[in-house]
Amino acid sequence: RKNQTLAAAAYLNIVIAAASTLPVVATGVIAWQWALEGQRLKGILLAHLILGCIVSALIWIVFRIHSQARHHEDKPLPTYRLPIEALAVLLVGLTAHLGGILSGVNG
Repeated sequence: RKNQTLAAAAYLNIVIAAASTLPVVATGVIAWQWALEGQRLKGILLAHLILGCIVSALIWIVFRIHSQARHHEDKPLPTYRLPIEALAVLLVGLTAHLGGILSGVNG
C-alpha cells in the first residue's frame, strides 16, 4: 500500500512537471517575440531557449514512459528511463544556470 502511494505521488509529480513545461516554453517564446521583437537569438539566450525546449521534450518523454508503465502494471519500469531522467535533471540545472546569467544574478 505504501509503495502504491509513493508511486502515485511520483507519477503526479511527473504529470505536473510535464504540464508545467507548456506555459514555461510558451512564455519564453512570447517574451522573445515581445521584448526582442522577434530578433534573431544568439549566444546565451539562444542556448537557454534551445535547452529549455530540449528539457521540455525530455520531461514529456519521461511522462510517456511512466504513463505507459502505469497501463502495464505487470511490467516493471524500463531501466533506460534512468539515463533519460538523469539527462533531464542535468539539463534543467544547466538551463537554470544560463537563465541566472541572463537575469544578471551573481553568486
